[in-house]
Amino acid sequence: MIVVKTRKALKKAIRGLRRQGKTVALVPTMGALHDGHVTLMRSAWKHADVVLVYIFVNPRQFGPNEDFDRYPRPWKKDVAICRAEGIDLLYAPSLEDVYPEGYGTNVSVEGMSEELDGAYRPGHFDGVATVLTKMFMRLQPDVALLGEKDYQQLQVVKKLVHDLDLPMKIIGVPTVREASGLARSSRNQYLNEEQKNAASTLYAAMKKAAETIRKGGDIQEALDVGKQALLSAGFKKIDYFELRDAVALAPITMLKKPARLLAAAYLGTTRLIDNIAVNPGRQRLK
Repeated sequence: MIVVKTRKALKKAIRGLRRQGKTVALVPTMGALHDGHVTLMRSAWKHADVVLVYIFVNPRQFGPNEDFDRYPRPWKKDVAICRAEGIDLLYAPSLEDVYPEGYGTNVSVEGMSEELDGAYRPGHFDGVATVLTKMFMRLQPDVALLGEKDYQQLQVVKKLVHDLDLPMKIIGVPTVREASGLARSSRNQYLNEEQKNAASTLYAAMKKAAETIRKGGDIQEALDVGKQALLSAGFKKIDYFELRDAVALAPITMLKKPARLLAAAYLGTTRLIDNIAVNPGRQRLK
């Protein structure tokens, strides 16, 4: 595995791969790799000859009161995981390499970034769109694989690639879960054992709400019951627990096409997000 940390070294490595005519898949990460990332890596081999991973904890997608400074950075463990998965190239740039002095450009995806996570984390998706645009240009992948756990992010990135005519494809990979149903996330490391047990309620509440809706139950009532289940389990704050169009993420009043139930809530100081698909039905939101 080639490990590069500078743009100059990256350019040389990418030129070498391209001369061989090999297709390239990219797995973008912020490190603290877990089974969810490994699933992305293994899925990537189905779509390309070469698999690249980048690790960069992007400050632009963290809010002023979020966990940038304490975000886990287990470098040696991450490198070992990439080696074990046969990754061809690992790119780990410095902050200065990505955002040099005087950097002043921002990429924004309008119409999909303002609500849900965008409403509670202003500027978050601008940070995601900006860093991914830079990384896509540097790494020149044919495909990039992102997890469906960050479903709004996945849709934002798909729109970014479409709107900018980038010559690549974005592939979503299903969420990897613990045995309890808790979605795998680097932030799960912040949870103690009691909180991990309570965290499983998030997926359970979403499954119950989705099933109620599929069986013809009142949609708003199903959402309200789900929120109450979270509060009863110890979640201290719910940012959202909503049903949205599965593609545009627009609010819906009638379930006529595929939808997504999306949620974000706090256990202690840890913010957990998750989502689940909901099949079409004919229930009206009140």
